Amino acid sequence: MLDLHCHLLPAIDDGASDLAMSLEMARMAVADGITTIACTPHIYPGMYDNTRDGIIASIAMLQERLEASGIDLRLVEGADVHLDPDLLAGIRSGRIPTLAGSRYLLLEPPHHVAPPRFEASVFELMAAGLVPVITHPERLSWVEDHYAMFVRLSQRGAWMQVTAGALTGRFGRRVRYWGERFLDEGHCMLLATDAHHPQRRPPLLAEAREAATARLGKEEAWHLVHTRPAGIVADAAPDTLPPAPANAPPDPATRQPASGLLTRWLGRLSGRREH
Repeated sequence: MLDLHCHLLPAIDDGASDLAMSLEMARMAVADGITTIACTPHIYPGMYDNTRDGIIASIAMLQERLEASGIDLRLVEGADVHLDPDLLAGIRSGRIPTLAGSRYLLLEPPHHVAPPRFEASVFELMAAGLVPVITHPERLSWVEDHYAMFVRLSQRGAWMQVTAGALTGRFGRRVRYWGERFLDEGHCMLLATDAHHPQRRPPLLAEAREAATARLGKEEAWHLVHTRPAGIVADAAPDTLPPAPANAPPDPATRQPASGLLTRWLGRLSGRREH
């Protein structure tokens, strides 16, 4: 499996705090069946001012330590990129990395507030030849009121990445509902760990692959953790990769999310956790 969203690099954002933790997480990932990880620290102006050069240097250091420790794991570059007026210019200048140097960009929306012009901003990135991969929409506190927007983005060619732990209940029932809905309705192209910590946010992908297998079958589950991620690393055009299954929306009478005040309270609670 390939994990294209992971905060593995040591002491560079809110992920692994030191090299020992990075190595522990790497061992866990390999034991779980992960062979390639995209190291994707946050790029959030004013908070995490990471750059492509710094990320690549950190990857080279960690890759060397992995090899010295006998950990068979390939690392590629990336970043968990936040919206910024200079985002497109930063990508073009090489300051902001895409996933493995490809046309695919990991894009993290704000967790608590729907940003103005988010949909238009995504389309501007697409018009520039990029494929935005929107991270963990199922965990956003505002997904209830904007799900239709994510559907439109998906239908127009943006990709959605659901967090592995969302499908296994690690973030609670509300997040699990939305993760399953993106998956069931054909608007999830990738599963990734978004790992930050070996215990609190572990780099485990196999359990989510099995959860996806139960819902969509073995072939689509493999596409979520191998075929499409490998296509991204190879910079394959989106139309050459397997499309998400065009499933009908589930009958709302048989599947309901947490609702009302409970939904919003759960959303705020999950949002307080690490990003």
